[in-house]
Amino acid sequence: MNLLVTLNANYIKPLKVMLASLFYNNAHRTFTIYLMHSSLTEDEVAGLAEWVGERGHRLKEVKVDPGCFKDAPILFHYTVEMYYRLLAWKFLPKDLDRILYLDPDILVLNPVDPLDDLDMDGYLFAAAYHDIISITEINRIRLTPYKIDAYYNSGVLLMNLARLRERIREEDIYEFVDTMKKQRIKLIMPDQDIMNMMFNPEIKNLDEKIYNYDARYYQYYKLMSGGECDMDYVIRNTIFLHFCGKKKPWKENYSGKFHALYKHYEKMAIG
Repeated sequence: MNLLVTLNANYIKPLKVMLASLFYNNAHRTFTIYLMHSSLTEDEVAGLAEWVGERGHRLKEVKVDPGCFKDAPILFHYTVEMYYRLLAWKFLPKDLDRILYLDPDILVLNPVDPLDDLDMDGYLFAAAYHDIISITEINRIRLTPYKIDAYYNSGVLLMNLARLRERIREEDIYEFVDTMKKQRIKLIMPDQDIMNMMFNPEIKNLDEKIYNYDARYYQYYKLMSGGECDMDYVIRNTIFLHFCGKKKPWKENYSGKFHALYKHYEKMAIG
């Protein structure tokens, strides 16, 4: 399977933890990791490639020249990196038909095999939305003109690269961002907001409890499932456990429900 990650040097350690969990719980398969970046040093990339190679997998560097985005409008304090996920298809090998993107603040708890046979015909992405009442209503209100019922999280994205190459024009995305600037619509997470506003009907829905479980809402999931979605359910069924939000399990004073689990994989990854 092909995996896409995008990051800067601050996320090298979390990336290793995510990959350690991926490799351990998918020991029956080999991964090619496409590392898309613009600021990592040669030594940092070489170190990651060696670490990945020692575990039986491959890392391929996709270094992006910032000049490729010289015509791209920027929103507020965000950099051109906001376009990386939306336009990854431009920089990846043309013979790749699909790729799985993962944020580095994720643990992979079970085999990713179900994604192999997922029908993506007619869809640009497959993703999950967090059906939490507060999250749903906030995004529905702030993006009211676009009538978005399901606000998809872009931390786990199965990308249909063949379809993306046919469907998306980067100029259309730039024009859309320019319109947002003129209308002074504030985008909280720009690439995720843009993805939802522009391509929402072309996103295949995935079950969040399996494919993008928000680690902050254990009690909510358990309550709403009538007790079914308990810790045993998560460990046995959830594929991607996502540490959404500002509080991250590698930072001091984190005390979330899955902290010990994260520390287990952290030890596995970096000792």
